[in-house]
Amino acid sequence: MAQDKNEIAYKRKDAHLDLAKSDLAKAQIAHPFDKVSLQHHALPDMAMDDIDVTKRFLSKRLDVPFFIGAMTGGTDRADAINACLAEVAQETNIALALGSQRASLANERDVSYLRKLAPNAVLIGNLGITQLAQDGGFDMAMRAIDSIEANAIAIHLNPLQEAAQPEGDHDWRGVTDALAHFIKQSPVPVIVKEVGAGISASLAAYLGAMGAAYVDIAGLGGTNWTRIEAARHQSPQQNAILAPFLDWGIDTKTAISDASALASGTRLIASGGIRHGLDVAKALALGADMVCAAGPILKSLESADGTLSQDALMDEISIWTEQLRLACFLTNSAKIGDLKGKFREPPQ
Repeated sequence: MAQDKNEIAYKRKDAHLDLAKSDLAKAQIAHPFDKVSLQHHALPDMAMDDIDVTKRFLSKRLDVPFFIGAMTGGTDRADAINACLAEVAQETNIALALGSQRASLANERDVSYLRKLAPNAVLIGNLGITQLAQDGGFDMAMRAIDSIEANAIAIHLNPLQEAAQPEGDHDWRGVTDALAHFIKQSPVPVIVKEVGAGISASLAAYLGAMGAAYVDIAGLGGTNWTRIEAARHQSPQQNAILAPFLDWGIDTKTAISDASALASGTRLIASGGIRHGLDVAKALALGADMVCAAGPILKSLESADGTLSQDALMDEISIWTEQLRLACFLTNSAKIGDLKGKFREPPQ
């Protein structure tokens, strides 16, 4: 039975990759960042080339304040993608968050090659909260950290995705205590993240007080895992149940704005619909400490025929960096920290 579950997970991972690149994977709401504008400053007294867009994150100075978000793991295709991402992270001096390591750990797939490919990069491990809460969950999380010599580990919260999966984890008893215990015992910083339905300000504050190094609000507006899971269903009844929940969640703009205002002691990561460098700047202006993206990264790296191009991805990262620099210039921000608060919203 365990092997059957592993085989199901293997197939699901590759299906997720294909569906994540399709139009159906997008939340069917107005993009949350289109409601936000940065304050234009017509007299910037600086040189664009002097603008400092570097950021200290997890004890390392990175070239930009955005990183590659969690995508996938545990299959041959996923391993090839992650190898490319690790090399790009090393080359461009940005961080890389791995997708869930559950499948790799369950199948005893060796992923130590990622640290060898990216010896100096910030690598972030990943495990689901329900796996952490199960028997042996702490040891599994430690193996996830050790396997890549992780600089941090992300524990992902995905109740809606799990509820939508035919084979999902529906028993969440004990997850809060498991998370609190792990945060206290973990040898590396712990990031707590959603996967696209958002984290409320009150929960962000609670997680910060619990000791989470960062909270990734991962709001509604980008890749929509509820829609992806619904597309995998063969059951008309289950799809009928999911229908009113397809765009459930807290949009990215609301989540980061509220958490920044009400959970001021918590360091925040903004993700969920980040499309370009201007969105990165908007997220920082709204109060995020760091920003991450996954969907656009995957589309830049993997072409429609499955060909992987590191050069295309590095070009995209370069474009995002220059867009961020331009946003700083046009708001008279000599460094990214100066962006905070420099936004306006349209009148209601």
